[in-house]
This record gives sequence, structure tokens and C-alpha cells, in this order.
Amino acid sequence: MLVLAPLGRDGPVVAALLRRAGLRAQLCGSLAELVAGLEAGAEAAFVAEEAVLGGAAATLEAWVARQPPWSDMPFVVLTGRDGRSAAAAARERLVRWLGNVSLLERPVQPITLASAIFAAIRARRRQYEVRGYLAERERAAADLEGLVAARTAELEAANRALRGEMAERERAEDALRQAQRIEVLGQLTGGVAHDFNNLLMVIAAGLEMLERRSDPGERRRIMDGMRQAAARGAALTRQLLAFSRRQALRAEPVDLVRQVGGMRELLDRSLRGDVDVSLELAADLWPVEIDPGELELALLNLAVNARDAMPSGGTILLRATNASGPAEDGLQGDFVRLEVIDNGTGMPPEVQARVFEPFFTTKEVGKGSGLGLAQVYGFARQSGGTVRIDSEVGRGTTVALLLPRAAHIPAAPDPKPASDEAGPERPRRPAGHVLLVEDDDEVAALVEQLLGELGFGVTRAASAAAALGALANGRAIDLVFSDIMMPGGMNGVGLADEVRRRRPGLPVLLTSGHADAARQDADAAGVVVLPKPYGLTDLAIAIRGALQPRRAEARALAGRTPV
Repeated sequence: MLVLAPLGRDGPVVAALLRRAGLRAQLCGSLAELVAGLEAGAEAAFVAEEAVLGGAAATLEAWVARQPPWSDMPFVVLTGRDGRSAAAAARERLVRWLGNVSLLERPVQPITLASAIFAAIRARRRQYEVRGYLAERERAAADLEGLVAARTAELEAANRALRGEMAERERAEDALRQAQRIEVLGQLTGGVAHDFNNLLMVIAAGLEMLERRSDPGERRRIMDGMRQAAARGAALTRQLLAFSRRQALRAEPVDLVRQVGGMRELLDRSLRGDVDVSLELAADLWPVEIDPGELELALLNLAVNARDAMPSGGTILLRATNASGPAEDGLQGDFVRLEVIDNGTGMPPEVQARVFEPFFTTKEVGKGSGLGLAQVYGFARQSGGTVRIDSEVGRGTTVALLLPRAAHIPAAPDPKPASDEAGPERPRRPAGHVLLVEDDDEVAALVEQLLGELGFGVTRAASAAAALGALANGRAIDLVFSDIMMPGGMNGVGLADEVRRRRPGLPVLLTSGHADAARQDADAAGVVVLPKPYGLTDLAIAIRGALQPRRAEARALAGRTPV
């Protein structure tokens, strides 16, 4: 407690009173000493008014003004009985700038003085508590700022790492897309090369055979085979163009009820006897604006896929309903939803994601080109619609075509002329016997003619298993001539190995229109490979090369002198 009462005995009396009450009291001899004590720290100040009235109190007034926000120093001021206006005005000003003031008028009772001083001390101690709370709050705020700064730094680091991961993921996705494009391109070129080499084989060899045939009927059969090969090539090209959506479709209004109903016989002829076709076509079905030929091809592709997905038979449902204003793939307007539904094996998600890729197929080699669904996709998109596939393993597959509604009523279709069927081939007398292993019927028929022209009889097998069965019955075979790529799980290289094991010394000649790993395996195994397409001369040279070691061995055996 600071005490400033320079006149009389007020100072010593108050100091003695405070000490008896258990408080520390410091007598100040001047205003400067009082300010110094306040600077050092005090709980309250007792001041006689005569010590602070007038201009000498400027230093105290300045100290009061610069207190920190939590501080409001309590002052107990002892005043006199002077009631003059000048004294009252000075006292009023003193109370105003000191702020926290308790006025005691002389004479004052000791208990009143003690009460005022203790009240001032309690108020000051509450201020100290507030100071402590403020300091704690500042420390907490500083700690919080530190935590926020640290967390912000962590988040910035995490964001940088995330941005780096996103950039790396984008690079990986770009690389994956590039790899997928290269894979699709490889499938595309390999599949096109294989199929077109077969077609070119039929045409090139057929042209060579025409030069050697004079019989009109036989020449006509060869030309029919060539025409069929050309038609297959045109269909293959049309499927590729449909997938790439670069083929000009001849769109016209089509009545789906009449069009799909007219395909019933074609579908029944293309499917097995244990596969039924059921139609559910709405009576009020809208006409659609499409190319009817491409629609037939798309439905035939879907029906064949559905048939192959039902190895034990089943039902294919063709259902068509009106779909007003679907919002799929950005489509707007009226469409007809044409669905092909089967109850077959279904497809897992990873297969569904790739079914529209060209030459992607899960079928055995020779059982599918992988262009069927690619044609369906291209046809639907180029027609202004879309295609959806929904499948579940063990539950079947639904392929839905959304086809745009036509603005006009379709006209009745023109009847289609029936095509002539080629007659059976005339057998030729063999000079030797070749086991021909080829799954493509047209290629097999032409190769059989080429072999006949060279003087060989032919036994035809469509797979490696069938070829081994033909060898098992002990018939005389001079040469096994097989395609490398075949269905059934065993390719031509595997067949050659099995033939060597079962009939050592029996020559094997392989052929292929697709340079793949199996072709490399054939070269590594020392088996001669005749590339497709080939002509009669190429075949004769290859067969002569394959038979030469065996004939040399036969001549050597014939020249031996028996003991």
C-alpha cells in the first residue's frame, strides 16, 4: 500500500493503521516517489488531495492514462471540508482522471478508512486475476496460433503431396490410355491381317486355279468361292467402318415390328435347335430412322453372341418399347428401346468394360472375330442413338439399343431375291494323302482343291483334336497340313509336337496368316510355316520341302541289301 500525505501526521497515522491490519505500507515523500512505487507495483494508493491538486500531478495523471487494459489502479483520496467552488472543481477533475477513486472526508474514522482501503485492495486483486486470465488467454491464443500454423503447414504439405500424386496419377492414366490404344491397335491390325489373309488366300489361289481349269462348272464353283470371300471381306470392312462411325448409313423410316418379324426365319436358321427366339414388340411401336441392313446385321450379331452364351440352349427375347425423352449420353427426344435378352452365362464387369473394343473376344480362336459388338456400337452411335449392356455372371445378358424415332411412316420393303447355292465339288483321284487341319470352311475347300491339283487326296479336320482322331484309326497319311491358329485349346504347334510323338517321321507343314507368338514357337521347333496367302506354286514348293526328308529316307531304305 502506497501512502502519500506530506502534510501533518496523516501519513504516519495511516501507515501505522495499515501495519496493524497486516498490510505492508510504504510512505512516499513526494509525488515522484509515489509514481515510482506505482511503476514498481502496488495494490492500492492512499493519497491526501493536497498532494495531487494543481499542475504538480501531471506525472501521476500520465501514469494513470498509460495503464494496461486490465489495470484500473484504486485510489483512496482523503479530502478536506473546503466547499469553495474552485476546490470542488479541482476535486471533480481529480476524480475524473484518477478513475477508480474512493473519497474520504476528514475527519475519518479508522474503521471507515480500513474498510475503504481493504475494498480497494480486493478490487486490485481481482484485476490481477483478470490479468492472469488475459495472460492465459494470450498464451492459449499463441498456442492455438502455433497449432493452426503447424496444421496449416501440414495441410499445405499434404496438398502438395496430393497434387503430386494427382499429377502422377494423370501421367499413369495417360500411359495406361496410350497402352490401351496400342493394345487395341495391335488387336485391330492382327485381327484384320488374319481375316484378310484368309480371304486373300481364297481369292489369290482361286485365280491361279481358274487358269488350270477348263470345265465351266468347275470354274464357276471356284468363282463362287472367290465371290463369297470378297463378300466376307466387304462385310468385315463394313463392320470396321461401322465401329469407327465412318460408313455412310442409308437411314430411312423403318417399322421395327415388320423388320424384326421378317428376320425370324433368318434368326432361326442362324441359331441352334435348342435356342428359341421370342418376340415382344409393342403394338404402338414408333418407326425408327435407321439403316435396315445395318439393323439386321446388328441383331444377327447380338443373336449369335446370345446363342454362344447359352451352350446348353435357352431363349433369346427380342423386346421393343417406346422410350420418350431418355437422357442417356446426352440424348434428347423420342427413341425406341430394342433389347436382346438371353439367359446365358453372363459376363463379369472386366469383360463388359471391353466388349465394344474391335477384335476383343472371349471365344476360342476361329469362333469369333471380335467385331460383332463393335459393329453394334458403331451402328447405334452413328444412327443417333446409343447402346447399353447389362450382364451378370450366371444370370444372362441384356443388350439395349436406343434408336431414334422417325418423323415419317416407313414404306413397304422390296422383296429380296433368293441366292443360288453352289453344288458339291467333284472328287479328284489322289496320288498321295494329306490330313488338312483348317477351321475356316472356305479356306479348307480351296486348299482341298489346290491339293487335288497337286495330286493329293485330302482328309479334312476342323481342329487339332479331330486331326489326332483321324490319325488314331491308322489310315495312311503322307503329310499333316495345319493352320497354326485353331479352336479347341491346341494350336498347330501343339498338334505338330503330338504328331511327332505319335507318328515319328510323319511330315508336318504349318500355315498362318497372323505373325504371333505361336508362329515364333513353330520356327523355334523347326516346323516349316507357309505364310498366307499362298498360291499353288508356293504350296507345291512347301509340300515338296516337307516331304523331301521322308522320301530320301524311303529311297535309302529301298536301296539297302538285306542280310
